[in-house]
Amino acid sequence: MATILSPSAIFSSSSPTPPRTQTNSPSSKSQITLILPTTSNSNSNSNKSSLASAAAAAAAAVILSTTPTPPPSLADPSTSFSIYYGTAASAANYGGYGGNSSKKDSAEYVYDVPDGWKERLVSKVEKGTNGTDSGFYNPKKKSEKEYLTFLAGFRQLAPMDVVLNNLALSDVELQDLISSADSVNSQEKKDENGQVYYVYEIEGAGAHSLISVTCANNKLYAHFVNAPNPEWNKDRDTLKHLHESFKTVGSF
Repeated sequence: MATILSPSAIFSSSSPTPPRTQTNSPSSKSQITLILPTTSNSNSNSNKSSLASAAAAAAAAVILSTTPTPPPSLADPSTSFSIYYGTAASAANYGGYGGNSSKKDSAEYVYDVPDGWKERLVSKVEKGTNGTDSGFYNPKKKSEKEYLTFLAGFRQLAPMDVVLNNLALSDVELQDLISSADSVNSQEKKDENGQVYYVYEIEGAGAHSLISVTCANNKLYAHFVNAPNPEWNKDRDTLKHLHESFKTVGSF
């Protein structure tokens, strides 16, 4: 008469097993042997189904207990950007009307702007005083911003410290940031076309600033990305992207 073994009897035995000595070789592998019951045809299908379900449940339990759970992602959702085309127009020509000129066709520089940021209106006085040509800000925190200034009549960059000091002469916020800075780092970079950029990173007690400066078209362009430290810590990757997106037309 055939003996029917329950699923629990397959994976664990209720009777004690006498101890024995086993020699493991490097090629030996642990195996689980499933003993299928031998019974009448009328009960075989239901028993096989029960055994298969028990085996699947046991296998799933092993997988869940041995597979490490990946840590939750700390990355912010990807931010989308728009390209701003700047014309570096003089104060005399700024805000004019008429004509068929496209900003993209007449652009002298470009940089990325996060979707949702607002463009700041630059007055003729501001443009004529410190050369501010364009600017955008985060409406949720207006001190988180990017803007560009330019000065005409520069064929090449002066020494790095001289350039930064000259920029601060017409920018009160930059003066204050430099005077209270914990550190000011600067380096020279070249793009794939050999154009030189001065890159500054200023870490202040309350704010952070990234500045990129270059010369082209007989002009000096300076792109600024500023943020209070809480926003810098939160939006660091986005702000660095804005900083690195600045290029003059013809250098990309």
